[in-house]
Amino acid sequence: MKITSIQIEHYLLPLTPPFKAAWDPAPRDKFAATVVYVHTDEGITGIGSGDLMVGFKGHEHLFIGEDPFAIERHSQVLDNIDFHYGRCWPLDIALWDLMGKAANQPVYKLLGAKSNKIKAYASTGEMVSPEERVERAHQLIEQGYEAMKIRFHHEDVRDDLKVVEALRNSVGDKLHIMVDANQGWQMPWDTGRTWDLKQAYQVAKELEKLNVYWLEEPLPAHDFRGMAQLRNMTGIRIAGGEMNRRWHDFREMTAHGSLDVYQPDAALAGGITKVKKIADLVQGSGHWCSPHTWSNGIGVMANLHLAAALSDCPYLEFPYDPPLWSPNRRDFIMAEHLVPNEEGELVLSEQPGLGIELNREALEKYKIESVYVGGK
Repeated sequence: MKITSIQIEHYLLPLTPPFKAAWDPAPRDKFAATVVYVHTDEGITGIGSGDLMVGFKGHEHLFIGEDPFAIERHSQVLDNIDFHYGRCWPLDIALWDLMGKAANQPVYKLLGAKSNKIKAYASTGEMVSPEERVERAHQLIEQGYEAMKIRFHHEDVRDDLKVVEALRNSVGDKLHIMVDANQGWQMPWDTGRTWDLKQAYQVAKELEKLNVYWLEEPLPAHDFRGMAQLRNMTGIRIAGGEMNRRWHDFREMTAHGSLDVYQPDAALAGGITKVKKIADLVQGSGHWCSPHTWSNGIGVMANLHLAAALSDCPYLEFPYDPPLWSPNRRDFIMAEHLVPNEEGELVLSEQPGLGIELNREALEKYKIESVYVGGK
């Protein structure tokens, strides 16, 4: 089997009403998705999604004519492209989908098949009032969720803490509560000051009193020593790593003891191939691996296959904050939307590859660009 061509398509879904993500300066009125198709001479096509594939054009010849199963070779080439240009890891996801289809096995089985399911935690994205967050939390409990994550992004962190306090007082021990401080990285327009160790410690101590399950990204992603210090200063779990782009970042974080929960994202940094290695590394050091999943449904599926097959963490992130962030928006390019079962579990099927079918009607309606790079 040989790779004959690679196709990259871009789609844009209008969001009406818009979604106000905590990390955005203005409500988001559209949602972009990039899909990568890897075609072969045997008629099998692998599908991946995630980042925009910036920098890939001009490097397609490095893959055309190659065996798609040479995944370590392809991963190294993508890592080289990542260093010089942009994150092109959706191609790695497409190659795993292709290998699964060729082997007639789901990806999680190719990875070792520790399980075919994992509990979901509802990862919310909006900042809402304490009363609104409490109401939404009770709806999550009714749907079978055992855990949820909320965002901190108020100018005064005491306003963020009030949301957690109201939530804990209302739900008691019915929900594990995670908190994402979003201090690990900044959007291009964001020049504000991030937390320092002292502030992160003060917040962590308050959250510890509220029995928060973990505190995510309380310090910049490069501050390996600071995160290790914070982890030793408080009893709350420290999570992070969602935007650390290179494998050696996780090696250094593990060496420093920076985190309790490592969150690499196969769709954004490393693909399935690299994140598998990260999971082996951090879990071998006694920590959890629970991938970040805030891309689209295909990105969620890629990380789900990884987590079900490899992770010791009891939960996987599930982007979900209805009514404005729900599967019909997140999974708009998929024919079947991903939802947990009544026990709050994300369950994988026996379908080969990633086990997804695309929504052809939506693809046709929302396509904005289609590019063949190499081959026919």
